[in-house]
Amino acid sequence: MAGESRKLSTSLSHMSWADWTDAVVIEPSIYASDFSRLGAQLDALHTAGAKVFHFDVGDGHFIPEITIGPIVAASVSPLTRGWGARLDCHLMVSEPEKHFEAIAKVGGDSVTFHVEACDEPGRAVAHARSLGLGVGLAFNPETAVEDAVAGADGVDLVLCMSIHPGYSGQAFMPESLARITRLRSLLPSDVRVQVDGGVNRETARAAREAGADLLVAGSAIFWNDDPAAAYGELVRLVAEGARV
Repeated sequence: MAGESRKLSTSLSHMSWADWTDAVVIEPSIYASDFSRLGAQLDALHTAGAKVFHFDVGDGHFIPEITIGPIVAASVSPLTRGWGARLDCHLMVSEPEKHFEAIAKVGGDSVTFHVEACDEPGRAVAHARSLGLGVGLAFNPETAVEDAVAGADGVDLVLCMSIHPGYSGQAFMPESLARITRLRSLLPSDVRVQVDGGVNRETARAAREAGADLLVAGSAIFWNDDPAAAYGELVRLVAEGARV
């Protein structure tokens, strides 16, 4: 299966987020899934319309938790690629560049690294591009929006964390809304604004109205009896907000 993923990664190289979608996207976060039913849950979400799946990698160093990594991505990516969906890999790790090649080889489509973990963001962006990956830059709640934007040259997206990275199920930080709005105002129009942490029925519309167009949702989707229905409800709420 890993070999199949490598072939897929090569055949779809040099694509970016602009090739995948220009719409507002709800991204189910795989880290919050029931891993005993992972394939079935992802299939149901794809059937419900999910086009991008969020894949959190934690190393137990940059964040306290050890989450999931390339071995799991190697099993997931043939499914997502077969559906024409994308695997958006968020690296909550120290020395993120060391992991780009592994993510590319197992079929990841995009890598997002943290500005706090990278001394030379421009070099990291170039490395990701050389592997045919989309690329994003993430920043934590303690980091100034302006500092993140200063390192974001050449990226497809900037991820504003609305929680401290790590555990699923944390509450959305209300002050994140102003940070999202500020971020949107400072970025070129073709750079996407992503938000991750505490996105649910109560916060998704406000995050979208603040300027986010890639909304990562974990527990709000997977910690329900019917994750596909929960996903559909988030999509509906965000779409209704856009029409108001």
